[in-house]
Amino acid sequence: RLFWIDVLKGWFVSALLGAPLLLAVLWLVGAAGDSWWLWGAGLVIGFQALMMILYPLWIAPLFNKFTPLAEGPLRDKLFALAERANFAARGIFVMDGSRRSTHSNAYFTGFGKSRRIVLYDTLVNQLPAEELAAVLAHEIGHYKRRHVPVMLAISAALIFAGFAVADHLLGWRAFYRAFGFPEPWAPAGLFLLTQVAAAFTFWLKPLFNAMLRRFEYEADAFAARLTGGASPLRGALLKLAEKNLTNLWPHPAYSLYHYSHPPLAERLARLGGGR
Repeated sequence: RLFWIDVLKGWFVSALLGAPLLLAVLWLVGAAGDSWWLWGAGLVIGFQALMMILYPLWIAPLFNKFTPLAEGPLRDKLFALAERANFAARGIFVMDGSRRSTHSNAYFTGFGKSRRIVLYDTLVNQLPAEELAAVLAHEIGHYKRRHVPVMLAISAALIFAGFAVADHLLGWRAFYRAFGFPEPWAPAGLFLLTQVAAAFTFWLKPLFNAMLRRFEYEADAFAARLTGGASPLRGALLKLAEKNLTNLWPHPAYSLYHYSHPPLAERLARLGGGR
């Protein structure tokens, strides 16, 4: 029942937000002349920025319940950690992730003082306070090392590049004829682009994942410094690997291409042992 409710909610949100965005891009193709792709890329980037604000406030609560972390030693410890890192947050919330999975995670959303820290309830139940604080320190590390702005900048650059390619292909008759369309037609062209893009971006994935793995090492190192040693984060990573059924020894070639996080053994080796 919960699965089908999630599916229906997902369709509703996609139709409510995605359909107007698509119609706006199609309108720009005909109304903005040769510069339509610049306006289209700007529109999509602006939409993404808006979603970063709206998602935690309006969309995520459609699927999960977010409860402020109860007052007590754990809450005090986590707020003290955030204050020590000069990380302003509106609050710490616990998400009922256990309704769907035993997977554990923590993350932060929002901008400025509106940022909120989110912990899966599975994470709160599985880890002691010190290790939970280390996981939070890792997430704060992504913010302090400016990984989020870098990712947003790369995303914006890729969107502009994608729209530039679309501008070229939407008027290329051979592109349409290869798929059985006798004449260029923007709606068909945009649909075809979404279907063939993966064949070309496939080769960029290892480069992108290599950057993400470097970010993980940097966030791990930040967490170790902030919490006074590597032991709490090492303990958390070991427990999470067990609970999340992580593949401890993936083939190096497979992890090089598919893994956005370093394999556990490599993360532990980079962290070092003890304090």
